[in-house]
Amino acid sequence: MTSRTTRTLLASTALGALLLSGCSSAAQPDAASTDAAAEPGGRIALTYDGGIYVLDATSLEQLADLPLEGFNRLNPAGDGRHAMITTTEGFRALDTGSWTDDSGSAQSGEPAITDILFPAEAAGHVVRHGGRTVLFADGTGDITLFDSEALRDVDSADDVDATIVTSEHAHHGVAIELTNGTLLSTLGTSEERSGVRLLDSDHETELSRSEDCPSVHGEGTVKGEIAVFGCENGALVVEDGAFTKLDSPTDYGRIGNLYVSEESPIAFGDYNSDPDSEGYLLTELARIDTEAGTLERIELPEGVSYTWRGAARSADGDLLLLGSDGALHVVDEATGEVTASHELFGAWESPSEWQESHPGLTVLDGVAYATDTATNTVYAVDPSSGEVLATAELEGTPNELVGITG
Repeated sequence: MTSRTTRTLLASTALGALLLSGCSSAAQPDAASTDAAAEPGGRIALTYDGGIYVLDATSLEQLADLPLEGFNRLNPAGDGRHAMITTTEGFRALDTGSWTDDSGSAQSGEPAITDILFPAEAAGHVVRHGGRTVLFADGTGDITLFDSEALRDVDSADDVDATIVTSEHAHHGVAIELTNGTLLSTLGTSEERSGVRLLDSDHETELSRSEDCPSVHGEGTVKGEIAVFGCENGALVVEDGAFTKLDSPTDYGRIGNLYVSEESPIAFGDYNSDPDSEGYLLTELARIDTEAGTLERIELPEGVSYTWRGAARSADGDLLLLGSDGALHVVDEATGEVTASHELFGAWESPSEWQESHPGLTVLDGVAYATDTATNTVYAVDPSSGEVLATAELEGTPNELVGITG
C-alpha cells in the first residue's frame, strides 16, 4: 500500500506572498486584454542566468524578457499554453501568451510568470502523457497529478484539483500516469535508485514492481502506451503491467534520458559505456525496439558527439542530434544511421557542469530550434532540408529551451 492524498491544492495567502517576493509574477492575462499582444501561435521559451525569454516560434521575435533569479529549468506543462518552471520554490507556471480556447479559437496575451505555484522541496521531473501532468518532488518523493487542461484558465494552484501520491522514500525520481489511471513511479532513496513500481488506478495498491533497474533515470512512452525507463545497465520496458529488462550490450551501459514518439515503437536513449568518462559529451546511442524486444548500441560517426540537452525526435520519428561540431545530425529511426548533417554554427566543448549553458535543441511542429551559446543565437531549422528558417540573437546566454504549441 502507498500513502495517498487527494485534494485541491491549498496555500495560505501569507505563504503565497512570501514565495512571490523573489520573482516577477502575474495572474493569467485574460482574453479581453490581448488586442495589443502578439499573434497567436507557437512559442519558444528559453532560460538564461537571470530570467526567461519568450519568442514567437515562427519569426523568433522576442515577445518577453521575464526576470527570474536562480537556476531554473523548463518543461511543457501539457496544456499548449504554459511551461513549468522548476524553481527553488517548486513548480511555477509560465504563461507563454498563446492558447486555443474551448471554442477552438486562437487567443493571445502577454507572456508572464504566473502566480500558479505548486510548492515542492527539490522540484524535479515534469511528465506529460494522455492529458495528465505529473510533477515529482525529489526532496519528499511526493508525486502531484492533475489534468493538464486544468492549468489553462486558473490563476492559482489552489484552483487545480490535484492528487498527491507519496513515494516509499524521497529520491530523485519520476512517474508516469497511464491512460487507465495506473501509475508507474520510480523506487529509490537518497542514496540509490533501484527500479519502478506500478500502482492501481486509485494509486493505493501496488500491482507489481521491478528492482532490476539500477540508477533508474529517464522515462518515456512509445506506441501502444509502452513505458520505457533508463538504467545504468540497460532499459526497463513496461507493457500491460509486465516488466521486461533489456540488458545493455556492454558491461556498463548507462541510459539516462529517453527520446520517444508515441506514434513509434522505437525509443532512443543517450548511452555511455565508459563509467570513468569525464565531461558530458556522448558518442553513443541506444536504440530500443519495444516490438522486437531489443536494445542496440549505436556508435556515432567519428567527430559526432552530443549532450542530453541536444537530442529530440523529429516529426518523422527520426532522432535529431545537435553535435559538438555545430551541426544538426539526423539519425534514421529504422536503422540508427546518420543520414544527414546540416552545419549551423561553430564547434563547442563539453560543459564542466551539467547546469552550465551549452547548445540545446527542441522540436515544435516539425521545426528544430537550436541554440548557439557562443553567440547567444537561436536558429529555427527545417530538419529535412537543413534550411535555416529564422534566427535571433539574444542579450543573455540561453540555457534550457522548450516549445509550446499555443
